[in-house]
Amino acid sequence: MTNPTQPDQSIEHLIERLGYPFNDPNQLVSALCHSSYVNEQPQPSMTSNERLEFLGDAVLNLAISHLLMHHFPDLAEGELSRNRAFLVNETRLAAIAREIGIGPHLLLGKGEELTDGRDKSSILADAVEAIIAAIYLDGGFEAAFAFVEKQFKERLHKSNRSRYATDYKSQLQERVQSLYHQVPKYQVVASRGPDHDKTFTVRMTVAGIRAEGDGKSKKMAEQEAARAGLEQLDQSR
Repeated sequence: MTNPTQPDQSIEHLIERLGYPFNDPNQLVSALCHSSYVNEQPQPSMTSNERLEFLGDAVLNLAISHLLMHHFPDLAEGELSRNRAFLVNETRLAAIAREIGIGPHLLLGKGEELTDGRDKSSILADAVEAIIAAIYLDGGFEAAFAFVEKQFKERLHKSNRSRYATDYKSQLQERVQSLYHQVPKYQVVASRGPDHDKTFTVRMTVAGIRAEGDGKSKKMAEQEAARAGLEQLDQSR
């Protein structure tokens, strides 16, 4: 799973900012290795961070679930799930990556370098999940949990207060159910961009209202469509 090539910038500086002293720094290098870079290398044994991203997603969700249950013992399962989704989406993971300064250390292919890949939210969010997996493999779940808790501590306490303010789907559904006894329907009507950086367009329809929204994931596009629908609903009343 290791990669022989180090990022251009000092890996020690990144390790210091992560706050976890890797026993095997190559685990971290693997987490920084984007598929676009691997595809341009002659070494057949080199691997991208995609498998680490898969594992990191599972570790992150377990850690956040544990933290939410501990900090909010009175929340029902549905609210716990919504708070978790609020915390671990692409936007927040990318924000963590930017705070730590992961971008300059990424190993990217020439195409991604030319299109500002070091600041793409999708790539940064995936790298955070891969780094969580790297810490898990290097030091076990306790080490990974400590990293997640450190990065999400402040966000965790804000999540239950602020989630509803930006959960436009819940707001819209409650209002149209009350007014019209109907439930909004969402449909993906378009997608564009490469597989690793797609943008989705979702159309929302309910009670004669039709609105569309764009997002880097289907869920984000649905939220934007719901927000636009709420604006239409406000204007019509």
